Amino acid sequence: MANHLMKTTALGLIAACAFVGGAQAGGLERGGYNIDLLFDPGQYTFESGVTYVAPQRKLENVQDTDASDGPLNALGYEGSTDETESYFVPRVGFKAQLVDGLDCMVDYSQPWGAHTKPGSTWAGANHNIETKVNSDNYGLTCSYKFDAGPGQVRIIGGGFYQQVDGFKDRLVVAPEVLPAFGLTGTGLGRLDLEGDGWGWRIGAAYEIPEYAFRASLVYNSEVKLDDITGTLDLTGVPSGLPGGGGLFGNVTDVYGATAMPDSIELKVQSGIAPDWLAFGSVKWTDWSQLQSIPFCPVSTRGVVACATGSPAGVDVTSLDLIYRDGWTISGGIGHKVNEQWSVAGSVTWDRGTSQGFGSQTDTWTFGTGVSYAPNQNVELRLAGAISLLTSGESGVVTANGETYGDDVSYDFGTDIAAAVSTSLKVRF
Repeated sequence: MANHLMKTTALGLIAACAFVGGAQAGGLERGGYNIDLLFDPGQYTFESGVTYVAPQRKLENVQDTDASDGPLNALGYEGSTDETESYFVPRVGFKAQLVDGLDCMVDYSQPWGAHTKPGSTWAGANHNIETKVNSDNYGLTCSYKFDAGPGQVRIIGGGFYQQVDGFKDRLVVAPEVLPAFGLTGTGLGRLDLEGDGWGWRIGAAYEIPEYAFRASLVYNSEVKLDDITGTLDLTGVPSGLPGGGGLFGNVTDVYGATAMPDSIELKVQSGIAPDWLAFGSVKWTDWSQLQSIPFCPVSTRGVVACATGSPAGVDVTSLDLIYRDGWTISGGIGHKVNEQWSVAGSVTWDRGTSQGFGSQTDTWTFGTGVSYAPNQNVELRLAGAISLLTSGESGVVTANGETYGDDVSYDFGTDIAAAVSTSLKVRF
C-alpha cells in the first residue's frame, strides 16, 4: 500500500494541490520553487504541467491625493477599477537516476511574476496603469540518498539561472491639463527593465517508504540582479512642460539593482491509515528585502551611487513595493480510491506582503485534486482551487525614512481568485 501511495497520491496530488495553492501567494510569487519531482521513484521521469489563475481584485473609493499631475477625480477619472489580470504558470522537468542513490533533475519554471492592469481611466492612473513582471528559471538539482535507521537520508543541492523582465506604465501628467501650457500629448510614461542572475539551493530529507513518510527542508538562495538595464520612455510628455529635468519628451537609458528573495521550506507527509495520507508545509520568503528599487540614468553610472534619496537628477524613477516577509502554511489529506484513482484536498494560508501600501493582504486557498494512473508509467493530474483575498486599504506609509503611497488611496473588499492546474507525468 505505502509504496503505491508514494507513487500516486503523495507525489501526484500533493504537488498538484500545492501548485494551485501557491500560485496566488504574495509578493511576486507565481510558481515558486518546486523540486518534488526529484523524489519520484522512477528511473527516468518526465513531467509537464500548467496552472491557470484568475484573480478578481476590485479597488474602490479611489482618491487621487497628488493633484500636481492633474486632479484626476475632478477630471472625471473613475473611482473604482478591476486591478488584476489572469495568467498561466507553466512547468517542465526531467528526473533521472544516474546511479544507485544518485538522482538529478533539470527543470524550467516561472517562479516570479505579476500583472496588474487597473487601466488609464481610474483616479489612480498617476500611480499605475499597467505593471507586468516575467521570469524564466532554469535549474539543475541533485540528491544522494543512503540508509539511516528504518529509512533513508537524502542530501540535496543544486543551482539555477534566472532571467527577469517587466514594465510599468503610468500617467505622468493628465493630458487634460496640457492645453493650459499650450501643449498636447498622452501624458504617459513607461519603464522597461530586464536583468538576470544565479542562485543555489541546499537541503536534506528523511524518508521511510514503508509508511509513506517524508520530511524535507530546503533553502533557496537569493538571486542577485546586480545589473538591471532598461529605458524610461517619456516621449508622451511634452518636453516644454516645466519640471522635466531634460527627461520629458525623451527616452532615457536607466540601470539599477535588486535581488529576488531567498526562501526556506519545510514539507512533511505521512501515511495515517491504509490508503490515507496527510501532508503539510511551512515556507518563509524574504520579501522584505524588496522595498523601493531606484533607477538612474546610465550616464551617471560610476559617478554617483544609484540609491533612493540620491541627489536630484540621479534617481529618476523607482519601483516602490514596500513588502514584508511572506509566510505560507499549507495542510491536507490524500486518499487512494483504487489502483487507478486518488483524490486529495488542501488548505493554504498565505500572509499578505503589503503593509498599508498595495493590495496584497492575507489569502486563504482551498484546493482539491484528482489523479488518474492507468498504469505505473503514466499519471494524469487535475487540481482546482478557490482563494479568498481578504479586504484592506492602501494609502500613505513611511518606510526607511521615506514616504510612499501619497499619490493615491483606495480600499478593497474580500475578493476571490480561481485556479486550475493540469499535469502529465511519464516514467520510462
